[in-house]
Amino acid sequence: MANHIVLFEPLIPANTGNIARTAAATDSYLHLIKPLGFETDDKHLKRAGLDYWNSVKIVYHDSLDDFLATVPDQQYLYLVSKFAERTYSDVDYTDTSVEHYFLFGKETTGLPEPFMRANPEKAVRIPMTDHVRALNLSNCAALVIYEALRQQAFLGLERTHTYDHDKLK
Repeated sequence: MANHIVLFEPLIPANTGNIARTAAATDSYLHLIKPLGFETDDKHLKRAGLDYWNSVKIVYHDSLDDFLATVPDQQYLYLVSKFAERTYSDVDYTDTSVEHYFLFGKETTGLPEPFMRANPEKAVRIPMTDHVRALNLSNCAALVIYEALRQQAFLGLERTHTYDHDKLK
C-alpha cells in the first residue's frame, strides 16, 4: 500500500514544491486540500519541485470533508500538530497492507481547531522547544514520512545511485 502526505490549505509555494519533491523521492501520494494560497503553475512552486513534478502522484480535494471521504480507514489518519500528546515516532506505521495518511495544517494556523478537538486520538507531534512557534512545513513532512518509511524498512526505496569511489579521489 502507500503513504500519503496531505496538506490542508497550503499557503507557501516553496514549501509545497519541497514537499512534492519529498513525495516523489518516497513514492508517496501528495494531497492538496483547497483553497491553495498560490496557483499550481506558480514559478516558485515549480522551481522548488524542480523537474520532479512528473513523478509526483498528486490529488486535489475541494475541502477537508472531501478529502476525509477518500480515506478508507480513519484509524490510519494522523493529524500532525504541535498540540498533540503523542509523538510521531511513538506510532506504529509498520503495517504496509494499509494506507497511512499524514495530514499537515496550514502554515499560519495549522489544522482547524474544531476538527483537532474532535480527533485528539489521531494527533501526533514533533517534539521541539518552546523557543519557536513551529518548524518549517516541508521539514515536518520529511521527518514524519521518513519515520514511517524507516519503520516499513524503506520498502520500495531501492538504492538507485552508485558511485565509482576511484573517480572521487
